[in-house]
This record gives sequence, C-alpha cells and structure tokens, in this order.
Amino acid sequence: MRIAEVRALRPEDLERQLEESRRELFNLNFRHATRQLLNSAEIGKVKKKIARLQTILREKEIGLEKE
Repeated sequence: MRIAEVRALRPEDLERQLEESRRELFNLNFRHATRQLLNSAEIGKVKKKIARLQTILREKEIGLEKE
C-alpha cells in the first residue's frame, strides 16, 4: 500500500491496520525464535510498516495531514 493511500484512510482504519501489523510482527518473531522463519528480512519490513502507520496516525492527531 502506497503512502498516499495510507494517508487517505480514516484513523479507525489505521488503528486496525496497526493492530494487524503488530500481530504479524509477533508471529514473525515467534517463528524466528523457533527457527521456522525462512526470510528474516520480513521482520524489518513489518517494523517499518508499523512505524509508518504510527507516524501517519500522529500526523492526523496533531493536524499535520497533507491533503
């Protein structure tokens, strides 16, 4: 999903995606710990996704959203 598409989402949708991403990160970390994860780069990608979602949520909270 592109950043413009993410910025167009409502805060409720962003919260839902953030929760899903956190669950995904938990599962990836669990699979990594049990040596079932083949591509550990996925962990970094999900962390970046979480950071982007949190940044956009914060922008919306303080009114810096770009339209």
